[in-house]
Amino acid sequence: ELLPTNNMQKIIAALAFATAAAFAPAPVARTATAVKAFESEVGSQAPLNFWDPLGLVADGDKDKFDRLRYVEVKHGRISMLAVLGQVVTKAGIRLPGDIDLSGTSFESIPTGWSAVEKIPQAGLYQMLAFVGFLELGVMKDSANGAAPGDFPGDFRNGALDFGWDTFSAEEQAQKRGIELNNGRAAQMGILALMVHEQLGVSLWPGGI
Repeated sequence: ELLPTNNMQKIIAALAFATAAAFAPAPVARTATAVKAFESEVGSQAPLNFWDPLGLVADGDKDKFDRLRYVEVKHGRISMLAVLGQVVTKAGIRLPGDIDLSGTSFESIPTGWSAVEKIPQAGLYQMLAFVGFLELGVMKDSANGAAPGDFPGDFRNGALDFGWDTFSAEEQAQKRGIELNNGRAAQMGILALMVHEQLGVSLWPGGI
């Protein structure tokens, strides 16, 4: 049964309004403010340059940007370690000995998600406690008030340096950009590895 003409016109008008709203230009002033504020930041590079499709820092808030950059760098570092962990264990490299007193060997711990089921519960608690200790007491930078914190993700804390201060400003910016991009790639990489493992289609030759 066809809808009355009046109702049909209302539906068409509503759809037309929704379509027009979807294609309406974004607020230019706020976007321009963000681009001007962050276009020179590390990670703003070709081909996308400064790219914020969700408008998270469209207001040009530097503190918010630093916080998000801190989170991005940290997640990138964790993801790089996760990908490397899969590469190492898939290559058959394990610690010698046992992981617990009952005789569960490191060699018997598989790669990927299935490792969580094989690691003894006490071992998982120990790892969570260690990560919590690092998060709350060690891994601090300017984004959460620790000194010296020259930039978001600077975890030296006056102790770990590895010659960072011997690099020029250009070299430091380049190395930070490399780390940021490698972290971005690793986040996508470990996500793909985990998702495919759960789908039963491993990306590793011969399965995981």
